[in-house]
Amino acid sequence: MKLLLVAACALVDRDGRVLLARRPQDKDHAGLWEFPGGKVEQGETIEQALVRELREELGIEPCETCLQPFAFATHTHGDQQLLMPLFVCRQWDGFARPHEGQAIKWVRPQDMHGIDMPPADIPLAGEIRDRLKR
Repeated sequence: MKLLLVAACALVDRDGRVLLARRPQDKDHAGLWEFPGGKVEQGETIEQALVRELREELGIEPCETCLQPFAFATHTHGDQQLLMPLFVCRQWDGFARPHEGQAIKWVRPQDMHGIDMPPADIPLAGEIRDRLKR
């Protein structure tokens, strides 16, 4: 079985809301809401991958030390197993704006129930909802 490492981040603003991004129509799970992030490339740490992905997708600049490990999820699809660590980040430079054609929205943790998400994001949303109460 092939292992795919994908890093994700729950960006939490000053009001305790979490940013979700909608997957573009040309990608797997199109139209579903997810935590921003992406594949960890050869030679990258998970934190480096998140910083790169957040810069590319949202135009923000988090520092690696602001990324706090929070939870992880796995999901098997065919002969591939996805391993997705989720980090929480509460500080970054810049304003989150979609740079890859995706929509974004800020959601309160308690309102995450029922949002259409890819399979690996669903248990992570539950962890956010249960553990990030404001």
